[in-house]
Parts: sequence; structure tokens; C-alpha cells
Amino acid sequence: MLAYIIRRLLFMIPTLFAIMVVNFIVIQAAPGGPIEQMIAQLKGDAVGATARIGGESGEMTRGAQQSGEASKYRGARGLDPAFIKELEKLYGFDKPPLERFVLMLEHYVTFDFGNSFFQDRRVIDLIAERLPVSISLGLWTTLLTYLISIPLGIRKAVRDGTPFDVWTSTIVIIGNAIPSFLFAVLLIVVFAGGSYLGWFPLRGLVSEDWAELDLVHKVLDYFWHLALPLTALVVGSFAQLTMLTKNSFIEEIRKQYVTTARAKGVSERRVLYGHVFRNAMLIVVAGFPAAFVGILFTSALLIEIVFSLDGLGLLGYEALLGRDYPIVFGTLYIFTLIALVMRLVSDITYMLIDPRIDFASRRT
Repeated sequence: MLAYIIRRLLFMIPTLFAIMVVNFIVIQAAPGGPIEQMIAQLKGDAVGATARIGGESGEMTRGAQQSGEASKYRGARGLDPAFIKELEKLYGFDKPPLERFVLMLEHYVTFDFGNSFFQDRRVIDLIAERLPVSISLGLWTTLLTYLISIPLGIRKAVRDGTPFDVWTSTIVIIGNAIPSFLFAVLLIVVFAGGSYLGWFPLRGLVSEDWAELDLVHKVLDYFWHLALPLTALVVGSFAQLTMLTKNSFIEEIRKQYVTTARAKGVSERRVLYGHVFRNAMLIVVAGFPAAFVGILFTSALLIEIVFSLDGLGLLGYEALLGRDYPIVFGTLYIFTLIALVMRLVSDITYMLIDPRIDFASRRT
């Protein structure tokens, strides 16, 4: 088991490298990079856009109209070539792509993601500030989804074909058909001071006076703000897991060892939770990393936007739109690490549920 864990940890290194290579190539090839973003700001507000470049920026921009030299950057015609060179140096584009990539990897080993292009802050500080919000959404949503879906799926499997199974399947299908962000908008309209009730806050993870509250009221205030986002996420996430649990249990219940156990007089509860549960839950546990990372990065992203939650997904999305490459690569790096670690946790959980699984015989 220990040897397998070590192999998996070592395997994360080439996986991270390959993902970062692909992301670096794709991002670099995308049009509208940070220099183009700055040029666009420059033509709208020269003073604000060039404030970070230095004292010579004003002279460069004043000489821009006199220069007609062509530039490889869109919208740069008429700007002084020396000014463009200064922008390239500012954003690190004065070096070849390969050298930039190698320097990036060297820094990422120590979690040094550099500074944001447009926010004048260290990327690691921005990530540390936003990560708790995304972790809260991801963990609580995954936990609630499993707590609802597994008992419901087991119940549906035991009562397959009954009215209970039919009407719960109807609810599951409806919940799966409604996008989480659309359901979030509905919750806001109804419960967050939209057109009807004002029971829950509209934005944020905690109240403005949260630091002044005692521990009990801090916890209550935290879950008060999480109530609507979690409801929207759980409704859109539990359908697939419920049906997966049901189908897994039905498949195991129909196997020969269950018939034999029943023939020996073993109670139905003992058969279900002493034999079937361990085998049926393997495939459910296997989907935990994908469920957690999917909720963390995809589903939670839209929820963060709707409820104005400053999470890591929203940070990466905004950085991608603004071509803030240090934040883009930093968030991708963190999400990749989380996904790889969760996959390892899933394998360890396999062994805890079913000791018959032998990790020592696996190579990767």
C-alpha cells in the first residue's frame, strides 16, 4: 500500500508537467494577451493604463503618434516601439516562450506564482484568500449530495418499481434537468429579497459584522449565507449519484451470493448492509474525486457569480477573460493538484471499504 502511494505521488510530477505544457501552449496561442489588454486600456485612458510602467511612459505615449512602425500586437499601430518593448518587459514577454515556461516551472515548485498583471498582488495571496470559499462550496455540496443520494439510492433499489421509486425518480429527473445557476436565480427571486421573501442574504459568505459575533453566531451566519448556494448546487448534483447508487445496489442484489445468504436465513438488513453495501459502494466511491472537482470548478463557478462569492473558480474565470496569466496558471495548478490528490484519496478509500483490493499489484 505504501509503495503504491509513493508511486502515485511520483506519477503526479509528469502529470502536472504535461497539463501545464498543454495549458501554456493553449493560453499563449489565444489572442488578446495582457499586452493587447494594456494597449486597449491605453487608448481609453493613457494615464491610468501606463501608471505601472514608469516615469518615461508619458514621453513614450506622447511620441506614439509620430511612430508608424508596424507591431505584432493588435491595436498597437501608432504606438512608440520603445513603449511596446517596455510593456513586454513588464509582463515578462521579453524572453522566448520556452525560457518563460522553464522559469514558471521553477517557481511553481515552491508555489511562487508571481504577481498578478493587473491587481498588483501576489497570486498566492489571491489564491489563499479565495480558496476557502471554493473549498466550502465544494466540500459541503459533495457531503450533502452523498448524504442524500446514497440513502435515497439504496431505498430506491430495495423498493424498485414501487410508487416510491416512481415519484422519487420524477423528482430526481426534474432536479437534474434544471441547471444549478437557473435554480439559483429562482432561489434569489423567491427567498433573497427578490419579488417575494427576504429570508436569506443575497451575496457574500459572511455578514459584514461577522468578526464581531461570538462563535455560535459566526457558525449560524456562515450557514445562513451558504443555504441558498448549497441548495442550488445539491439539487443539480444529486440526481446522477442517486441513480448510480440505485443501479449498483440492484446489480449486487441480483447476484448469487445474495440469494445464498437469504437462503441461509440471514436477515435482510444484514444482507443489505453486511454484504451488498461493501460491493455496491465501490463504484460510488470511485466517482467522489470527479464529483468534488467538478462541483469545485464547474458548477460552483456559476454559483459564485450569481451569489457574488469570491471563490477560486471566479478568480480564474475573471483572470482568463482579462488574460492575467499568472492567476490563470496558478489556479489551474492548484485545481490540478486537488484533482490528483483526490484521486489518490479515492484509491485509499477503496481499500478501506474492500480490503480485497490489492494496491501492491498495481503499477500506477
